Amino acid sequence: MRIMFVGDSMTIGSAGDLTWRYRMWQHLNTTYGGPYKIVGPRRELYDPAADAPVSYAYGDPDFPERARAHLAGWGEGWLHMAPLVGDAVRAGRADTLLVSLGLIDLGFYTNAEQTAENVRRFVAEARAANPRVRAVLMPVIRNVRANNDPPFAAECERFNELLGKTVADLDTAGSPLLLASRPDSWDIDRDTYDGTHPNAAGEHLLAAAFADAMHQAWEVGGEYEPAA
Repeated sequence: MRIMFVGDSMTIGSAGDLTWRYRMWQHLNTTYGGPYKIVGPRRELYDPAADAPVSYAYGDPDFPERARAHLAGWGEGWLHMAPLVGDAVRAGRADTLLVSLGLIDLGFYTNAEQTAENVRRFVAEARAANPRVRAVLMPVIRNVRANNDPPFAAECERFNELLGKTVADLDTAGSPLLLASRPDSWDIDRDTYDGTHPNAAGEHLLAAAFADAMHQAWEVGGEYEPAA
């Protein structure tokens, strides 16, 4: 199994973060019995001081370089990743994509329908690179803006409806797609440090959503249990 994490600021993380990618790496190490590799063209965290993805200061310095790979970017969404995913899948020979995107698209670039079209483009590009690639897609998780901006919140809900329909429409036996379940208990005051980006509790919830989807549908690993 060759896993690639794809996402926006919630996935790349900021200097000093552990990231949900780290939590997923811990989970796979303890529950997955087969060989796996984390792949992707990037290793960096976002550095707020530089306003650029130039930091390598992960919260755990023992997080090995080989496990830090990803295709994630601060301020990047489906719009940005669709043109990049094909080359990244080819280069890393990725066969499993864990994808958390959409909030930045809806907030700044595209409406729900346009964002859903970019999901389709993303899947097509990934499959062109590997016809048997599989993916778990995370719905948009409400943030502080959604709590304070009803039209934006409605757009997020509309996109999540379209995402579910898109996953059902594009899912195939040879290249399966899963829709992860949004964490029911997600609370922006408890699970984020700024109303959007996950703190330790939020990192565990995101990792658990992906891990449990993979375990239930594909028997990959076990049910998620937070590591100490």
